Amino acid sequence: MSGSSSGQGAGTIRVVICDDQALVREGLRALLDRAPDIEVVGEAADGKQGILTTRRTRPDVVLMDVRMPGLDGISATEAILADPDLGSVRVVVLTTFDTDEHVFDAIRAGAAGFLLKDTSPDALRDAVRVVARGDSLLSPAVTARVMEAARSGAARPSGLDRLASLTQREREVLAQVGRGLSNDEIARALFISPATARTHIGRLLAKTSTRDRAGLVVLAYEAGLVRPGDTSP
Repeated sequence: MSGSSSGQGAGTIRVVICDDQALVREGLRALLDRAPDIEVVGEAADGKQGILTTRRTRPDVVLMDVRMPGLDGISATEAILADPDLGSVRVVVLTTFDTDEHVFDAIRAGAAGFLLKDTSPDALRDAVRVVARGDSLLSPAVTARVMEAARSGAARPSGLDRLASLTQREREVLAQVGRGLSNDEIARALFISPATARTHIGRLLAKTSTRDRAGLVVLAYEAGLVRPGDTSP
């Protein structure tokens, strides 16, 4: 996936880094620039600058810090993902703590997932590739802790309402997505083919008006299909 043919090549993943610490931005840039298929096309020191930089460069992926002065990363994520001209942009929030409750808010805002700042260099580059191809960064164990910190455990009416049009099988698939399973793992758990799992997920996205897989995880928790700590098939 690539938002532009400019830069190093048509297949290059274009990235914007948004973090208020210059040292963090420089470190992330240095790590990403080592990959021949990734190009950092812009940097920003706060949320407002991040929005402007994203609109100017049209990247594939934005690495967005949660806590920044002025406009924070959650508000910036909402603005970017609400812009119809930036429909192909994927946002990954950066955080220091795997139990950061603000990460939940960012995922609800439409972020494709989150990444810890102490992630290894190889994992960082792989994460950018995963998000650029349309998948989400949602570790089941970490996601469960984030959800537990962010919600009371009761199903939200808005989540239940969005399940009204789903078939029983689609609810089963949604529950597996909420547990963090991949398409192949869902297929094995429900005794269906990976292609069928992908078809169900496509229908789930359309029927629930959900942007991506990360949004389906949030929906599964909000609707009570998955409880915090429930990561088994």
